[in-house]
Amino acid sequence: MCTLRLHLLTMVVLMLPDAARPQPSSSALPLPSSSVLGPVTPEVATAAPPNSSEGPAPWTPSMPENATTDPFPALPICVCDLTPGTCDLNCCCDKDCELLHPRTVFSFCLPGSVRSSNWVCVDNSLIFRSNSPFPSRVFTDSSGITHFCVRVNNSKLNYFQKLPTVNATNFEALAAEFGGQSFTLTSETQPSKPFYRAGDPILTYYPSLSVVSLLRQPAAVGAGGFCAENNPAGFLESKSTACTHFFRDLASSCTSEPALDAASYYNFTVLKVPRGVTDLQNMKFQVPVTVASQSSPPLLAGNTCQNIISQVIYEIETNGTFGIQKVSVSFRQTNLTVKPGVSLQQDFIIHFRAFQHREAAFRTGPRSGNPGYLIGKPLLVLTGHLGHSMTLLKSEGNGICSVKRHEVQFGMNTVSGCKLRPKEANCSHLQTEIYQTLHGSPKPDHVAIFGNADPAQKGGWTRILSRNCSVSAGNCTSCCFIPVSLEIQVLWAYIGLQSNPQAHVAGARFLYQCKSVQEHQKGIEVSLTTVVNFVDITQKPEPPRDQPRMDWKLPFDFFFPFKVAFSGGTSVQKDSASLVLILCIFLLGVLNSQTK
Repeated sequence: MCTLRLHLLTMVVLMLPDAARPQPSSSALPLPSSSVLGPVTPEVATAAPPNSSEGPAPWTPSMPENATTDPFPALPICVCDLTPGTCDLNCCCDKDCELLHPRTVFSFCLPGSVRSSNWVCVDNSLIFRSNSPFPSRVFTDSSGITHFCVRVNNSKLNYFQKLPTVNATNFEALAAEFGGQSFTLTSETQPSKPFYRAGDPILTYYPSLSVVSLLRQPAAVGAGGFCAENNPAGFLESKSTACTHFFRDLASSCTSEPALDAASYYNFTVLKVPRGVTDLQNMKFQVPVTVASQSSPPLLAGNTCQNIISQVIYEIETNGTFGIQKVSVSFRQTNLTVKPGVSLQQDFIIHFRAFQHREAAFRTGPRSGNPGYLIGKPLLVLTGHLGHSMTLLKSEGNGICSVKRHEVQFGMNTVSGCKLRPKEANCSHLQTEIYQTLHGSPKPDHVAIFGNADPAQKGGWTRILSRNCSVSAGNCTSCCFIPVSLEIQVLWAYIGLQSNPQAHVAGARFLYQCKSVQEHQKGIEVSLTTVVNFVDITQKPEPPRDQPRMDWKLPFDFFFPFKVAFSGGTSVQKDSASLVLILCIFLLGVLNSQTK
């Protein structure tokens, strides 16, 4: 009803002649004062913003613009915290990062990890002039109604501000107050940072050589995948790389090549923070590298180069802006036969996790969402008390089934296949081997309902329905009924608020397709196929229905007598304001009588 009154008043004001209306000044800006806005209920947006400097998106009833204001908000659920006990990159609400101001370390904040600013909106027809220094915009919603919105900021500031004008007379005074040097020394432009930022190279120190270097993570370059030894590891960037070394003379390189010797990966210390480079004699800024696995130096024994490194794994524990607290390294060694043009593939893995003040560490694996699944994340399953991800077939280059397997990604329909050469010809052993190849080992028993399911909480998992093929093969006594195809059906749906839906799994089942083969047949080759189908069963609610609105209609010539009176001359314009007030009082009285 209040909206109807405001619209009627607006119609009356629009009928006034130009002489009776207030005249805006030429310097007026499109900004509202607090007195003009009046008591308005703000509409607050809770979605994650792109950037406070960006312009607002097209009008929506709940948010005119996305803008972040809180550097470290206390959000009830951190949707980007996917790795327990580890600081997730650019997740500004992750408490494992222990950062009071995440933007000082991260280059940006992921959507949903920060709060949004508040806006106050009123009908644009009620605003004549705005004097607010805060950002303001005019939007048009889907109904064609324009709204004037002001972003709420610190109300204790002066509401009427006038920015100083820079001219020739005050330029020198302003330059002396706010100016600075145009050019500085190189040492001043690149001071030691107080702490590492995400992606910064990690500094190392070799005490025996008194040399400062970087922690390296060799990566493949070019079509041949050659190792680039100088590739630096990035702070908080957990990733794995693989590259290939080629040796013309492995006999001479076996004991002299640093990349093959385990000692070259831990004969240094890591600087906790970058400012430690200014005081290299202070051991409190240095962290020694702990060897977590046994290793032996390379040894050339006859025609074999023994104990060479094929895999390096760094485990680095960080504590927010306090930097790196612990570094450990483990190795996998192998032997390589000496021959011309021999090559070796090496894997380099770096894991970052939050520093644990106690010995009890997190045993749960990475999440696939918090709480709902994220598209493309692994589908979590449970076997007994062991939580892992569901996998499917993967083939080698020649089409034979590989020991390695693909991870099933949530929401991604997948088809894979390979050829299996069974080791056993006995029917029961053949069936067991093929079943294990299709569903993987160990066989999943339950699937996680949400992406953050805890293996210790059985209520967060649902059983996978499965039925094997029939053992009998009709009238054929020498036939064996074996599975050749597995279809994994996953039913999922969005639940919760439409503004922030969460994906969950409603159920899953294994469907096998079988065929008959001759038992005790040697040298057979079975073609296997795995199909993954995700079925969306989301039931969207009915659109909300508002209360019926009264449609007020007046005759088209209702205001004709007043227009004639107002157009009578200048003497009539002096009394137009009083006539308008009388008309407003009359209309309000009619409306009040209707509502009682």
